[in-house]
Order: sequence, then C-alpha cells, then structure tokens
Amino acid sequence: MTVKAILTDIEGTTTDISFVHDVLFPYARQQLPCFVQQHWHEPAIRDVMALAKEELGMADADQPTLIKAFLNWIDQDKKVTALKTLQGLIWVEGYKNADFSGHLYKDAYDYLKKWHAEGIELNVFSSGSVKAQQLLFGHSDFGDLTPLFTHYFDTTTGHKREQTAYQAIAKVMQQSPEHILFLSDIEEELDAAKSAGMQTCLLVRDRMPDGSNHSSNHSSPHSSQHEVVSTFAEISV
Repeated sequence: MTVKAILTDIEGTTTDISFVHDVLFPYARQQLPCFVQQHWHEPAIRDVMALAKEELGMADADQPTLIKAFLNWIDQDKKVTALKTLQGLIWVEGYKNADFSGHLYKDAYDYLKKWHAEGIELNVFSSGSVKAQQLLFGHSDFGDLTPLFTHYFDTTTGHKREQTAYQAIAKVMQQSPEHILFLSDIEEELDAAKSAGMQTCLLVRDRMPDGSNHSSNHSSPHSSQHEVVSTFAEISV
C-alpha cells in the first residue's frame, strides 16, 4: 500500500527515550527556583502560580511555598497542569540559551529529510505537548526541523492507545488511514493505529544490551504483529 503520509512518535522513535528523563526533567528541576524568582512578576508566571494555588487550595500561598510545592510535584511525578506549563517555560529558556538541544537519532534526521524531499507528508503524535514537540524539533541536534512537519498532535486529540485518536488525526490530515504509516516504539499504540486502518512500524532501537526494554510498555519484537525495525533506514516506504 502506498504511503502518502508518515505519523511519528518521538520518545524511543526519533529521539532517545532517556532525553526527556535524563536531560529535560532534571534541568527544569534545577532551574525552577531561580526561574520563578527571576520571572515572578511576569504575566505568564503569575498565571501559572494562580493554577498552582488552585491546585493546592491555598489562595494566599507565597513564593517559597509555591516553589516547594512544584519541587514536591516533580519528585512525586505528579501530572499537574501548572507544573507542566512551568516546565515548558523553563525549557523554552534552556533551548534558547543553548543549554541543551533536542536529541534526534542521525538515521531519523536523514530519513525525515529524505521523505520530506520525496513529497511524503510528515506529522508528529506524542504524549508531550505540541509546544514541547515544536521546541525539540525547532532546536534539535541538527538545527530547526520544524519546516519538515505539517501537523503536530498531542493527547488533546485523544489517547495514544485508542483507535478514535488515529481516526481523528487522519481526518485532520485529510488522508485515508491506509495511506498513513505510524511509527512508534509502543505496540499498544500501533495496535490502535492499525485498528483505525493505518500502516504501522515498531521501532526497537532503545533495547538494553541484554535485549530487555527500558519500559515494560515496550513489546518483544518476536511477538509483534507489526513491521519491526531498529532504525529508520530499515523502514519500507
């Protein structure tokens, strides 16, 4: 079946799965106290603090209390909107200051460029926010790659393990699902995409040296119902 468009995941697919956990999250935690103090009076920070006060149920919470709350949320891995928003603001500054760049596998870079040049539409679907996706590709190890992509999708479109998300994405892309190839390192996501009619490919590049996975969500390639590859160079388009 002809592939007219590619929909790709990020973590474990285009990007080392450890980048977010080993680079972005620790950076945000380290910078958070000073960042809040330095930007305290800016509207964007005031809005985030209002969200945090609401989450805490403490309308009169002061700056030290709020900073402590954010650090506790990080340590407890809480999915709090105020925290995700603040982390995003800190990462913007980090990318702009070149404190780090968005990791991208060399083969992913090479083949995304190649497919784009061949007229294949490229799109992203990640659990990270659209803003975070655009920051990573906009400040990647290989420069600004955002012009390569047509659409960015996050979980506001739907859960990555639900068929309806992929149906909605195909509608936005204005492509028949059978002409869309979805790339991911998580089999349950690929199952959902396949049930929506998409072509699928399982990336197994982040295997540990002993063959085990970084995450229990990652499936054994031997049992996969999808095409299995270890690099983008092996993907049939």
